[in-house]
Amino acid sequence: MSDVSISEVSRNLADFINRVAYRGESFTLFRGKKPVAELRPVPAAKKLGELKSILNSFPRLSEKESESFLKDLEEIRATGNKELLGDPWES
Repeated sequence: MSDVSISEVSRNLADFINRVAYRGESFTLFRGKKPVAELRPVPAAKKLGELKSILNSFPRLSEKESESFLKDLEEIRATGNKELLGDPWES
């Protein structure tokens, strides 16, 4: 990731957007000596057809880890996720 001033980006915005879009470059934008933003490519979306290969790329769980994971899922389902999800409007 390259450092660049906001002034430079504003003067050459189209060029920076093209560098991000076509070259995959990323930039940290600075105001003075302070970093304030990043300009980077949007991550590419995955297709549903790729799900099997994505899941197969994950590390395998041991039998003990699988049982523990299943137990955690069952506990979450039993509680209805109530303690994990609060009222988003509550202050």
